[in-house]
Amino acid sequence: MKISRRSAVEPFHAMDVLAEAARRRSAGQPVISMAVGQPAYPAPRAALEAARAALADGRIGYTEALGLDSLRKAIAAHYRTRHGAEVDPGRIAVTTGSSAAFNLAFLTLFDPGDRVAIARPGYPAYRNILAALGIETIEIEVSAENDFTMTPESLEAAQSVFGKLSGILLASPANPTGTVTGRAHLKALSDYCLANDITFISDEIYHGLTFSGEETSALELTDDVVVINSFSKYYCMTGWRIGWMVLPTAVVRPTERLTQSLYISAPEISQVAALAALGAGDELDAHRDAYRRNRDLLASRLPEIGFTIASPMDGAFYAYVDVGRFTNDSMAFARRMLSEISVAATPGHDFDPINGHRTMRFSFAGAHDQMIEATDRIAAWLK
Repeated sequence: MKISRRSAVEPFHAMDVLAEAARRRSAGQPVISMAVGQPAYPAPRAALEAARAALADGRIGYTEALGLDSLRKAIAAHYRTRHGAEVDPGRIAVTTGSSAAFNLAFLTLFDPGDRVAIARPGYPAYRNILAALGIETIEIEVSAENDFTMTPESLEAAQSVFGKLSGILLASPANPTGTVTGRAHLKALSDYCLANDITFISDEIYHGLTFSGEETSALELTDDVVVINSFSKYYCMTGWRIGWMVLPTAVVRPTERLTQSLYISAPEISQVAALAALGAGDELDAHRDAYRRNRDLLASRLPEIGFTIASPMDGAFYAYVDVGRFTNDSMAFARRMLSEISVAATPGHDFDPINGHRTMRFSFAGAHDQMIEATDRIAAWLK
């Protein structure tokens, strides 16, 4: 059977590592996974109770393509109270996780051959989805020189080399770097995109998990933006596969048409649970405090082991480190670490095809005692 060229994307190595870690754990090995952004905590209690009630009622079916009206109104209220931004619920689309939101955004906003800029290092699924859709990805290196974020100057330089950009995608807090793009930087990017007819997509799925810096939604600055968010990270609902988009008015109906055919609707039970989760801030902020404790541990422990912290750990729940003291092949290093000491982490090649051979990402979303045990194992292994 013929396989399409569009499927020839790089594997998402973090998921491959997760699968291998799961196989080893099933075989009885004491694996600690720091490979993926999987919160150590279950969904909020209110979300679980709401889902149980929905199951007891038994009537779970389709919703309208853009999601339950009650959930869309609650998300709009969230922007009003948390960000001071007025968002019409009619501009909100509930999606099957943020992954579906990225698919929908790229399909709605770009044509094959268009150019979209993303940060390098950055989340690999951006690159892979864009490639599968025939959209050219322009990777802009972020480093200490540009505060680990894209800038108008870096976009201008990219356009002078590659030609006109159709869009940019910026994550804040960012995966894997942990960068929080502050309000002034975010406004400069937004203004540049508006002035240069570039579509701006703001990935805000790690909002709520900021440890330092300004957590700003692009919606505080402009309505001319597509914002993508998710219940996976801060809300601890990865497996519920539920996210959302905030769209400019003109983009709503095209997105709805695609949703009707691609997904019909996000799962109703997940939408019901998500609605309840929006009111669980106290419980979730306590989880964030636990991640902060893990962050502080890794920020001190990893350099002691010999890894250099390669980027800020201001938000999200990752430590992105340079492992060049020990290896020039982070993929092989990750395989050995899993095989020899049962600690799983993600090789940097996922996030940076150029320099990722000497970097790795460690998730600190797990339990604190596991973070201690994992770093103890690594330290003893590398002595």
